Amino acid sequence: MGDDRGHGVELDDRITISTPEGVELQLQLAGLASRSIAGTVDLIIQLLAILALAYVTGALTGAGNLNAVVFVIGTFVILLFYPILFELLARGRTPGKRLGHLRVVRDSGAPVDLQASAIRNLIRLVDGLALLYLPTVILILATRRNQRPGDLAAGTLVIRENPPSKAGRASTATPGNGAALAEAAHGWDVSAITPEELATVRRFLERRESLDRAARYQLALRLASGLRAKVAGAPARTDPERFLETLAAVKASRR
Repeated sequence: MGDDRGHGVELDDRITISTPEGVELQLQLAGLASRSIAGTVDLIIQLLAILALAYVTGALTGAGNLNAVVFVIGTFVILLFYPILFELLARGRTPGKRLGHLRVVRDSGAPVDLQASAIRNLIRLVDGLALLYLPTVILILATRRNQRPGDLAAGTLVIRENPPSKAGRASTATPGNGAALAEAAHGWDVSAITPEELATVRRFLERRESLDRAARYQLALRLASGLRAKVAGAPARTDPERFLETLAAVKASRR
C-alpha cells in the first residue's frame, strides 16, 4: 500500500487503498489544520446546544437537583451523540467536516458504521477536552495515516474531499430512478453481465457517497470501462455512473 507523506503544518497525505471492487484508489488524508478547524466548528455548535440546554433546565440559575441531573445527562448526550448521529446520517460528515470538505470513513475506504463511530467518539471524550486534545494532536502528527487515538481504536480515517463542481453535480445520475433508467435502456442486452460483476457494481453504487469526488469518478470509470463491452446496445459515450446505474436497473428489471 502506497503512502506519500506531505510536508508543512497541514500534512494532507495521499494513501492508496484497494477497494472491494478490486480497484486501487488514492485518498487524501485530512491533516491537523483542517481537522482542527472542523473540530472547532463542531465544538462551538455543541457548546451552543449545551448553553440552550442550561437555559431550558435552569442550570444557569441554580435549579434543583433533578434539573441538574437532566443537564449533566443532556450534556453527555450532546457531546457523544452529536458526532455519531451526523457521521451515520450524513455519511461521515458532521457540520464542521462538511464545511471543511472532510469525511470519516473506515480504513478500508468503506462508509463509517455505528460501531466504528461509537468507538471513535467515546474515546474522543477522553482524548479531547478532558486532556486538552494533546493526545489527538500528537498522534495526528505522528501516525502514518494522521489518526488520533479514536481513529486507531475504531479503524477509521478522516479524508479530504474536493468540493463538487457544478459540472460534477450535473453529470451524476439521480439515485432512486431505477424504473425510468431501465425503461430508457430497453434496448440494452445485459445478459453477459455475471452475478459477481453485478454485485461489484451494486457495492460501488451503495458506497460511492463515501468516496471523494476524484476517487469516485476514477472507480466509476474503471468499472464502466471494463463492463461496457459486455453490454450490447449501450451508447459508447455515457457518464460512467449513469452507465452503472442503468446497468443495475436493467438487470433488476429483467429478473
